[in-house]
Amino acid sequence: MAAPIIELRDVSKKYDAGRPALDHLDLEVEQGEALAVLGPSGSGKSTLLNLVAGLDRPSDGSVTVAGLRLDGMSEAASARYRRDRIGMVFQFFNLLDDLTVDDNVLLPARLAGMPRDEARDRAARLLERLGLQPHHARAYPGQLSGGQRQRVAVARALVNRPALLLADEPTGALDTASAAEVIALLAELNGDGQTLVLVTHDVALANACATRTIELVDGGIHRDVRGAAVVR
Repeated sequence: MAAPIIELRDVSKKYDAGRPALDHLDLEVEQGEALAVLGPSGSGKSTLLNLVAGLDRPSDGSVTVAGLRLDGMSEAASARYRRDRIGMVFQFFNLLDDLTVDDNVLLPARLAGMPRDEARDRAARLLERLGLQPHHARAYPGQLSGGQRQRVAVARALVNRPALLLADEPTGALDTASAAEVIALLAELNGDGQTLVLVTHDVALANACATRTIELVDGGIHRDVRGAAVVR
């Protein structure tokens, strides 16, 4: 059996003398899963995402993603890991407003040293696959709808062919129609084999996209559901 793509063992994260953000948490995520992480504010969702992204380190325990131990990595190694192994999608898109759509998508590929022609071909194919037209590639983010900007953000996250796509409240800043577009897109990506971790308050997103849902409460897993979410 293949090793899990994400493996957290006895992970705790403490920021001060109060209750830990994560409390002796164990979690495995298999290749090809779409995991939705739900829970109230302060439950540990963002901390979990930051640990998997290599943006933070546990106080105790181990974090392994795509065969790499993250908890002992240097800052430089963590940056290479984020560049080469994962893609990230954020609630407020985090696009660079003074770059065109095409240049926003190309930026991670350029940083990774992908040959220019290969990067341009990859970006064009991704934008087309995600429903954006050639004229959108020449536009600036401020000229696009929220749903279109989130599609650009997904294309940017996928351009380096990451093993894992992390999404932090990907529908949180969108209207209902745009959110439905992004939900359908994420479900399609997972259907094509992309491993997803979605941190969200949106039960509709979990129900539509997730093959598994966990609910965090006080830094631990309160519920672990395979299939559509039943959290209400």
